Amino acid sequence: MKKTMVEREVGGRMLRFETGRVAKLASGAVIVTYGETVVLATCMRADPRPGLDFFPMQCDYREKISAGGKFPGGFRKREGPPSEKEVLTMRMMDRPMRPLFPDGFIDEVQMQAWVMSHDGQNDADVVACCGASAALHITDAPFEGPVATVRVARIYTDDGPQFVLNPSQSQVEFSDLDLVLSGHKDGINMIEVGAAEITEEDMVAAMKFGIEEGITPILELMEELREKCDAPEKRLGELALPSDEVFNTVKDAIYDELVEARKIHGKHDRNSTVDALREKVLHEHFALPEGGSYPEYKAAEDRHKQAKEAFRKLEKKITHMLVAEEGIRADGRGLKEIRAIEMEPSIFPRTHGSAFFQRGETQSLVTCVLGTTKAEQIVDGLMPEYAKKFYLHYNFPPFCTGEAGRIMGPGRREVGHGSLAERSLLGILPSGEDFPYTIRLVSDITESNGSSSMASVCGGCLALMDAGVPIVNICAGISVGRFTSAAGKVSHVTDILGEEDFFGEMDFKVSGTVDGITGIQLDLKARGLSIEEIETIFEQAKVGRLEIIEQIKSVLEAPRDDISKYAPRIITVKIDPDKIGKLIGPGGKTIRSIQERTGATVDVEEDGTVFIASVDADGGLQAKAEVEALGAEIKVGSIYDAKIVSTKDFGCFVELAPGTDAMCHISELDNGYVENVNDVVSVGDVIKVKVINVDDNGRIKVSRKALMQEEVASES
Repeated sequence: MKKTMVEREVGGRMLRFETGRVAKLASGAVIVTYGETVVLATCMRADPRPGLDFFPMQCDYREKISAGGKFPGGFRKREGPPSEKEVLTMRMMDRPMRPLFPDGFIDEVQMQAWVMSHDGQNDADVVACCGASAALHITDAPFEGPVATVRVARIYTDDGPQFVLNPSQSQVEFSDLDLVLSGHKDGINMIEVGAAEITEEDMVAAMKFGIEEGITPILELMEELREKCDAPEKRLGELALPSDEVFNTVKDAIYDELVEARKIHGKHDRNSTVDALREKVLHEHFALPEGGSYPEYKAAEDRHKQAKEAFRKLEKKITHMLVAEEGIRADGRGLKEIRAIEMEPSIFPRTHGSAFFQRGETQSLVTCVLGTTKAEQIVDGLMPEYAKKFYLHYNFPPFCTGEAGRIMGPGRREVGHGSLAERSLLGILPSGEDFPYTIRLVSDITESNGSSSMASVCGGCLALMDAGVPIVNICAGISVGRFTSAAGKVSHVTDILGEEDFFGEMDFKVSGTVDGITGIQLDLKARGLSIEEIETIFEQAKVGRLEIIEQIKSVLEAPRDDISKYAPRIITVKIDPDKIGKLIGPGGKTIRSIQERTGATVDVEEDGTVFIASVDADGGLQAKAEVEALGAEIKVGSIYDAKIVSTKDFGCFVELAPGTDAMCHISELDNGYVENVNDVVSVGDVIKVKVINVDDNGRIKVSRKALMQEEVASES
């Protein structure tokens, strides 16, 4: 391809696509520049691997730490496995592009996006997604795109709320909406949202803004790039589809029986009947020969594979027909009916909060842990380092689907589902000032048959309430599916099953409260959604989530009045930042001493905020008193219970607070004449003293005699 550069202003910054100079051996390569952020995106198309029967598209995104002029943290000074942020971006690249390939296309397609330069303010994820789409669009792959991806925020100004396209980090901090939107010329096909109870109307307005201000001009720029760079013609290649003859044979053999099988309500019975029909048609019409030549066996094997795919396609068509034309779902529910729900808080005795949530055959056990600032998750990358005070971890073991699979760490799916549930619940959490705890939720999926991420949202909300977290509203989530008949009739179904997700065209998850939306994730297999259809889906999802919220209220109406007795009690104290060094002491001696004596954990922030955490209430209060004493300004006239730390000929030294000593002259020890200090006090005694002087150097003088004289005067 010849060297080509196209550019256009998008969101107040120049967006530039360049090709033909770097990575010329790749099928497609584009350097995307947005402001001072630069991403190299490449695409490779290769022949399909032998025996492959699925589309093996790979998306990879990496943030090179050097792009921001930084060194990788830790012992190894080289980038390691992908971070959670990188994994989530890979999913954002994959989901809108994968459905835009022809059915049966199984060529190797591999996309990589590397962040080469980063300005520290603008997130590179949406830039990388646009770059990957542009790189794919200039190859000969039969990609029915391109796709553009943008981020939309909403900030409040003197003129009222305003939408911002591709906001900077400083703008995101003041936004109540984080919307990532992907779309093409025919509609929207990927949505990710985290929000603070945004109404459906405002969400639609944000999407319209993103399309008009971002997606449309970026798509035009990608088309201009393809036209100017002399990109090759699209080449379909050989599609792995069953022949018409094979498909018709399968259909004629078991169509009516498969229709009846798809109407069986029980999952186990339905799957067993469908499996039996599959084996029947394969055995009776596509059996592999036991003798004969290799070419004959190979041809029979190919027909056998085609028959399996034909059976799957026929089952999908029947499922769409039953739902869209006859309103019949696999488990017999109505189109908008939610499966039976069972909930119970406090299912585990020693956790800080816990909940059991079951909807149909999807089940989640959620536990909540409350901790101090030491439990915060530090996130480091190209964007400025920050600490997460709330995080949710999602686990999906093989047994939850009745399988014996490989046991391993969280994959992309687990990271993505956990992130969705985390974003959905983040919008209802109290501020750090009102509830200074670090919160961790763990959702363990123990049964799965559709929408386990939404079960994590509902169970997570219940666990937060059980832990005594003062959430601002009750949150629930629900999924909406989409089915289209052969005649083009579209039907939307609420609370989809796993097989409705598999055979259907859409999994549109919406979380929120009675006041608005807190989280969205759209996975779409159809071409795209119009704004009008999204409005219809929002309304259907709202009805569903409000129904679930009422059921949550019937189990636990509001957060518990107090946190668990096993959770640390956090007391917040504010001291002068100039006194932080005094609180910490030389080598941390003073703060360690407080912690050892009281059993409390003491953490101090740079602004002088001190967090004291202790399961034992008395220990926490003692630590609070000592911290306040250390941070207090010693004033003349203040009275203290002071401990004698040393005696001299001229008087004694007392400790007013840890790290704060004062001198009591021998003449101030008693009413009469004192010949020897040790006649009146000894080391270790605790006496009540009054501050009588604080000089310019901070030296403190106290008197015991002054209090004794005041006591005599009051008695007389």
